[in-house]
Amino acid sequence: MKMAGAAVGGLAIGAVGGYSIMPPKETIVTNEVEVEVEVPQEVPEYPWTYEKLDVEEVKNRAYNAYFESGCSYGAFEAIIGGLKEKVGFPYTSIPTKMAVYGKGGTVGWGTLCGAINGAIMAMNLVSSDLSPVNELVGEYTETAYPTWKPAVAVKTDEDLPTSEAGSPLCHVSVTKWCEASGFGSGSIERKERCGRLTAEVAGRAAEMLNAVTDGNFVPVFQDAVSVTTCNGCHGDAGPIANVHAKSDCAQCHTDEPHETS
Repeated sequence: MKMAGAAVGGLAIGAVGGYSIMPPKETIVTNEVEVEVEVPQEVPEYPWTYEKLDVEEVKNRAYNAYFESGCSYGAFEAIIGGLKEKVGFPYTSIPTKMAVYGKGGTVGWGTLCGAINGAIMAMNLVSSDLSPVNELVGEYTETAYPTWKPAVAVKTDEDLPTSEAGSPLCHVSVTKWCEASGFGSGSIERKERCGRLTAEVAGRAAEMLNAVTDGNFVPVFQDAVSVTTCNGCHGDAGPIANVHAKSDCAQCHTDEPHETS
């Protein structure tokens, strides 16, 4: 039994670069005595197996998870939690609360919208094709949120105003909506809005992953005119080369285009 334990321990340490993944238990017989031991499973190669998810289930799951631990967790839990149930291991090894950090644009800093953050983290785990990730971020900037409404609302059942962020940043997204709706950033309406937005983003991510699985995903998003124009000078290959971004330049930089000598 000591040797069996050492062997199992050795496998656990050496199986996956020095760590094991919450292995299942297996009963073995040693000297006619049944002993339950852990059998390590190796982490599969990236990307992991994906099975198509029900988009409406993903939305509802994301919406409810948002009110548990925020937007990033909501989107991540909706996709990875669904895959835990459909696929099992290795998704069962992932603590979805790891995505909590992303709420409020990363612990309230207002940077990348947590719904995008959680969704694309899940997307990247199941597909090495980054075009759906680019599509989701770009589409977010042009979409009027929220349009989806839950069957049972957590904060308020009323229809909410919509707004386009023009940016993937939480700060811009929330502020644009507050300006359009007249509600404050700390209001129950804003919280409800972000819960519904999280549902829509997670659902759209699932739709894209399903399309990738079916082989019919076609990206349609195109960079804003300001991006292609300004990057001709300020982009990586331009004469000034001091910008490395795809966000709409005109939203923050309102100065007229200038010529270079």
